Amino acid sequence: MKIGLRSRAVMSACALCAAGVLALAPPVAAVGRTHADTSAPGQRKAAVPPPGLLEEEGTQVRLRDGAPDLPDLSALSWLVADAGTGEVLAAHDAHRRLPPASTLKTLLALTVLPAFPAGVQHTVSAKELAGIGAGSSLVGVVEGHTYKVADLWRGVFLNSGNDAVHVLAALNGGWDHTARQMETKARSLGALDTTVVSPDGYDADGQASSAYDLAVFGRAGLRNPDFARYCSTAHAAFPGHDGTTYRIANTNRLLTGAGGVKPYPGLLGIKNGYTSNAGNTLVAAARQGGRTLVVTVMNPQGGEGHTVYEEARKLLDWGFDAAGYVDPVGSLDALRPVTHADATVVAAGPAAPPRAEPKAGSHWPETGTIASAVGAGAGVLLLGLGLTGRRYARD
Repeated sequence: MKIGLRSRAVMSACALCAAGVLALAPPVAAVGRTHADTSAPGQRKAAVPPPGLLEEEGTQVRLRDGAPDLPDLSALSWLVADAGTGEVLAAHDAHRRLPPASTLKTLLALTVLPAFPAGVQHTVSAKELAGIGAGSSLVGVVEGHTYKVADLWRGVFLNSGNDAVHVLAALNGGWDHTARQMETKARSLGALDTTVVSPDGYDADGQASSAYDLAVFGRAGLRNPDFARYCSTAHAAFPGHDGTTYRIANTNRLLTGAGGVKPYPGLLGIKNGYTSNAGNTLVAAARQGGRTLVVTVMNPQGGEGHTVYEEARKLLDWGFDAAGYVDPVGSLDALRPVTHADATVVAAGPAAPPRAEPKAGSHWPETGTIASAVGAGAGVLLLGLGLTGRRYARD
C-alpha cells in the first residue's frame, strides 16, 4: 500500500487553490549565522511568524546574536521543535524519506490506541503469533495466555515487543487494515512523507518516514495521556506463566540510563528503534523550565549504537539553551489540514474529516503537565501491529 505523499510544493499549491486562504511564508534555509541580520550588535531580532514549510534538503536554522552554535551531528536526518507551539527550531534533511524502524510504532499508537479500553482482556491464539520475523524484539507473549490490553501496550512501548504488536494488530482488524489506517492518520496530521507497509516498523520494501513526520507523531502522542504515560514508563511488570510476572525495562536509554547512557533530565520518553536498514532511530521529548521540546534523530553515521542518544541529547541541550535566540524555520502544523468556511482542505489527496486540532502558530496543551498527571487516569489504548519479518530487527 502506497499513498502519494511526496511533493510538498504541489500539495501546498493545491491547498492554496482550493481554499484561497492558506498563505505559507517561504522557508528560510540558513546554516550558522549566514542569514541577513540587520539588528544592532547585542540586540535580538524581533520574533517572526513560523515560516511554515521546511526546505526539502539541507540544514536550516535562524540564529540571532548570542545564540549557541548548532551541535556537530552525524545523523542522516534530524529535527528539533517546540512541542507547545510546533515551531521547528532547526532541522537537517527533515523530509528525507528513510526507514523508521520501531519509531513508526508512535504512529501505530496514535492510530489504534483509542480503540480498546486498557482493561479489556484477550486470549492469544497461535494464528496471532504466526509470521513474526527472525530477530524481532519480543516481550514474551504466549499462545493461550490471557492478557490485558494494558499489558500488551507495556510490552510494545517498553520492550518494543513485536509479539505484542502482532496480537494487537489482529484485534484491530488485521495487518493491512491497520497499515491503511496508519497512513490515513498520518495524512490527517500533515505527515506526508510516511508510507506504511509493516506497521511495527520492521524493514519492508517501500516503507519510509521522515524526521519531520516522526516529530509530528511524537508531539501528537504527548497530547494523549495514555501514550504519554506508557512512553515515559521506565520499568514495569509483565505477566508470565502460572500467574507470575517478570520485570521489563524500556529500551530507551535516555530514559533508563542503561548501558552507560546518562539519563536526560526532564525526559518524557517516546520511542527508539533499530533495524538493519534503518540503523538507530529515536524520537525523544523533554521538559525543562516550562518548555517541552521534541527531537528526531535518524541513522547516525558516526560512533556506535549509543550515538543516537548522544546526538538527541545534544539537540535537546541546544534547543533549551537557544530559547529566545532563534527564529523558527518551519512548523509541525504547516501541512496539517486547513479548515475554512466549512470546507476542509488537505494538502494532498482525498479530503480528511474536519479536525479540531490547532493550526500553525497556535499553542498545543503543554505536555509536561499531561505526562505528570496521566498516572491518575486510566484511559483507553491500543496498538495494532503485525510482522512480515524480512531482515534482522531489534530495539
